[in-house]
Amino acid sequence: MRPLYHASHQDPEKGQRRDGMMVDATALRAAFARRLSAMYGTEVPAYTTLVEVAQEVNREVLARMGADAERLGSIGRVTAERHGAIRVGTPAELAQVARIFGAMGMYPVGFYDLREAASSSVPVVSTAFRPVDAGELAANPFRVFTSMLVTGDRRFFGEDLRRRLEAFLDARRLFPPRLLELADRAEAEGGLDDAAAEEFLTLATRSFELSREPVSRGWYAELERVSAVAADIGGVPSTHVNHLTPRVLDIDALYARMSGRGITMIDAIQGPPRWSGPDLLLRQTSFRALAEPRLFREDDGRVVEDDLRVRFGEVEARGIAVTPAGRALYDELAAALDDALAGRRVDAEERNAVAAALWEARVPGTEAELAARDLAYFTFHAAKDRPAGAPPAGLAELLAGGWVSARPIVYEDFLPRSAAGIFQSNLTSDGAKDVTEAGADLGPEELAGVLGRTLHDPYELYAAIRAESLARTREELGLPGEAG
Repeated sequence: MRPLYHASHQDPEKGQRRDGMMVDATALRAAFARRLSAMYGTEVPAYTTLVEVAQEVNREVLARMGADAERLGSIGRVTAERHGAIRVGTPAELAQVARIFGAMGMYPVGFYDLREAASSSVPVVSTAFRPVDAGELAANPFRVFTSMLVTGDRRFFGEDLRRRLEAFLDARRLFPPRLLELADRAEAEGGLDDAAAEEFLTLATRSFELSREPVSRGWYAELERVSAVAADIGGVPSTHVNHLTPRVLDIDALYARMSGRGITMIDAIQGPPRWSGPDLLLRQTSFRALAEPRLFREDDGRVVEDDLRVRFGEVEARGIAVTPAGRALYDELAAALDDALAGRRVDAEERNAVAAALWEARVPGTEAELAARDLAYFTFHAAKDRPAGAPPAGLAELLAGGWVSARPIVYEDFLPRSAAGIFQSNLTSDGAKDVTEAGADLGPEELAGVLGRTLHDPYELYAAIRAESLARTREELGLPGEAG
């Protein structure tokens, strides 16, 4: 993956003041995550069931595995951990989202083009807002996967529809000016006083509630024929939380248990297979989108109640972050799985079995082998009970000799194919995509320009965390700076 580009007039990671008079970005982020979770649980009660089952499974895994269960994060972090998903329609709306999340120490990381990752019609590009500092991630790793409609992509939107869609989006206001004013102040000053923090959190949470304002039936239906995702973004006068996601330590156990509770899950767990080796990257699944009551305005002006199936509850199991070489191997195995199953109809268990066999043959089965082959990211720490004498210079020798230990770095990001798989599994139809038309050229450089700030490369973030830990460890051992 090539580096993502910088188009910033500021450096939002610098200069955060943390004193007793301010509610800082970390506290704002944690409070917002809690409020959003409470709000979403009220709107989607099955989400509350999902959280309860995830916590039940996590307690059982902790009791069974002890300290090993916390190798990829303390149980406190895992219990509090959430990622949300929202969708916006225009560059201006996305830039406003960046300001709101910037106030909470959440910055855009990664570029995901779901137009290409999805087989159905999903005309969006995405990034994820999250903390980028290791300490901030440990304190509260709240993330929001944020998608923006690409209205200029002619494969989805003809000229007339594009013009009317952009006019509709330009006329709406997702976020009140006072919320944006408070967000800018919080980011510039490193936090807010108590009263302003309360106002900011109230306005921010309210902005992502499901609106009771009537939806134009005809307009929504016209967009839905193109894409259910486009209708969810551009067919309504507001935005909302599309899903909220707890983290679980055993996603296979959760999947079975949710089904046992009578909640319909999507057909499969997305991402790497269940196998005998270390957990890598990200596995995700969800319950199916639920019918939610909404108000509709008919063409004759009548307002009636009907329902929409848009929002769902997702759950994730996070593994170890992989290096570019590790990601290349993952992509090769995904392609090999597609080839192996081409033309075959298999259920989820059969698919997992084929995938697991591919992984067993090609992926190292231990963390030590992953580190030795530079396939995954680890932090390094001087061992407490290390050998006597002078330590060797090389990292491999330090690890083999017991001078240094390695701890895996959690994968904090997303897989476009998995995200597209979750989206597709919850769509009411595949929509329409005219592959004879040219797509809009919107990549990471353009998205950075829209955001007006750094679009971080996740690999660079993981590499920096690894490098900092290695430098600190070598200093503790009295070794010179560069060796590995």
